[in-house]
Amino acid sequence: MNRFIAWLPTRVDGRIRLFAWLSFLAETVIIATGGAVRLTGSGLGCPTWPTCTAESLVPTEELSYHSLIEFGNRMMTGVVGIVAVILLVLVWRLRRERRDLWTLALIVVLGIVAQAIVGGITVWTGLNPFIVGFHYVSSLLLVCVTAAFLARLDAVPGPRERAVPAWYAGLTHLTSAVLALTIVFGVLTTGAGPHSGDAAAGRNGFDAELLEHVHAWPGYALLALTIVLAIGAWRLRLPTLRWSLLLLAVELVQIAVGLYQARNGLPPVLVGIHMVLAALSAATMTVLILHLKRSVAAERPVEAAAAAA
Repeated sequence: MNRFIAWLPTRVDGRIRLFAWLSFLAETVIIATGGAVRLTGSGLGCPTWPTCTAESLVPTEELSYHSLIEFGNRMMTGVVGIVAVILLVLVWRLRRERRDLWTLALIVVLGIVAQAIVGGITVWTGLNPFIVGFHYVSSLLLVCVTAAFLARLDAVPGPRERAVPAWYAGLTHLTSAVLALTIVFGVLTTGAGPHSGDAAAGRNGFDAELLEHVHAWPGYALLALTIVLAIGAWRLRLPTLRWSLLLLAVELVQIAVGLYQARNGLPPVLVGIHMVLAALSAATMTVLILHLKRSVAAERPVEAAAAAA
């Protein structure tokens, strides 16, 4: 046991970086596989939880391909969990000096456990659209947490100070709120649309066509705000420039996909891509927000060198 603990990293090394990226990718992939379950009508392919049927843990020959798709998504939960636990173990010896990384890794592990329970509730309620929507949002939040972990890998521990003007920070938080509103309306729109996950599953009762338009309004506002953030970061040479440009690029693709799917009968593949892009938008927004501040300790050597010159 002592040899194993001694083997664990005492600084951020390649092992931590590898599993940090694997955790982010796994959390993104499980959104795609969860979308596949819903978009192929396989939400109740395994009619019980945590077993697939009342008598079997795995799909039986009597079940259709829907059960294989649903069970595959359940197996993906195990993969996500294993990667998250490994990452948590890898940062064990860093838990004091890098409390931020330890906390984020712990949140992911606990979140995955909670996600599994929510998934069970989703099955037990016959794919209630509001529970399904919550299941997606909670998955998206875990993508954001894993993105935050990646963003903090090379951060200097200690106090942080604002690295951008106050107006820019405020505008960034406003943009994040509009993004959250866009995602919420997107979830409600999907819950009212044709992709229920199973022929017997109910819808949320809202007007899907009306919600498509309502969902678009904050989406366009989000694009306009992001353009302002990118221009501001470019003019002022702010540390958020790269991330504001990346967010802008993801949003442009997202809008193009959204417009095409709305005008072509909501093809399942494009709906799934739209879901993943929403998660990537939220993850990029998370990293952008983290770059609003910089480490005070990291700035001191620069200031000292400037003073000596």
